[in-house]
Amino acid sequence: MKILVTGGAGFIGSHVVDAYVEAGHEVVVVDNLTTGRQENVHPEARFYEVDIRDAEAVEKVFAREKPEVVNHHAAQVNVRHSVDDPIYDAEVNVLGSLNVLLAARRHGARKVIYSSTGGAVYGEPVYLPCDEEHPVNPICEYGATKHAVEHYLYMYRENYGLDYTVLRYPNVYGPRQDPKGEAGVVAIFTRQMLLDEQVIINGSGEQERDFVYVADCARANITALEHGSGEIYNLGTGRGTSVNEIFAALKALTGYRRDPVHGPPKVGETFRIYLDATRARRELGWEPTVSLEEGLRRTVEFFRNRVAEEA
Repeated sequence: MKILVTGGAGFIGSHVVDAYVEAGHEVVVVDNLTTGRQENVHPEARFYEVDIRDAEAVEKVFAREKPEVVNHHAAQVNVRHSVDDPIYDAEVNVLGSLNVLLAARRHGARKVIYSSTGGAVYGEPVYLPCDEEHPVNPICEYGATKHAVEHYLYMYRENYGLDYTVLRYPNVYGPRQDPKGEAGVVAIFTRQMLLDEQVIINGSGEQERDFVYVADCARANITALEHGSGEIYNLGTGRGTSVNEIFAALKALTGYRRDPVHGPPKVGETFRIYLDATRARRELGWEPTVSLEEGLRRTVEFFRNRVAEEA
């Protein structure tokens, strides 16, 4: 089938594009390259450099390509940036998403697969691990805007028959993650360690996240093409790993010799979150297959090669 992937030059989106191409699908990529890189785009995918906030440009791509399925990954994904600039966050994550949904409806797409956030949508958990029935009370603008689009998806299915599946991601890590931004602790730490730079841990480092390797998340997007109609699914391991544990594992893999410096905690970040993916396992047949140890090893190898290329 023909699938249009927004954000397909980005970290997770590019892995999803790879998975679709390898499965034999025709793939179209829309990305404004704000955080994505064109070299991430699979050579067999057609690429349009378009910002989803540009309704006219989005409309032209959909009119030309008429995809059967839309996989919507384009987003402002930085929690701290969403707190600092909530207007921009909403412009991209809500208004940009509406441009995509409107174009999908007008041009005959049958389904939207939407990447939401399990790490930020629930806020500080009432219980752990969080399942999909957990109260949704985000404490950052990013979580709020990503959740808002889930409501639009429900509305468009009820009113216009545009099907959807929502995948609430955990803390995804792996090759191609941006190591120079403020999000993505594994990539940031790895690059700093390989360059022998000082690693700074925000807060105590005891905050816990649910770390899942990017290729595992990409697989869920394959299954969601034909399953999960009108449903929301957590992806995760059901286990929390602390930032301090991530630091220690990466230190061993890279041979880093310094101790971390602890800075102040960041506003809007959930302290402890991990996700119950029982529903995804039962209904999508999905579960993570790459262990944290193996995933970190692959990630360090990727960034070791990249650092060597940049030298």
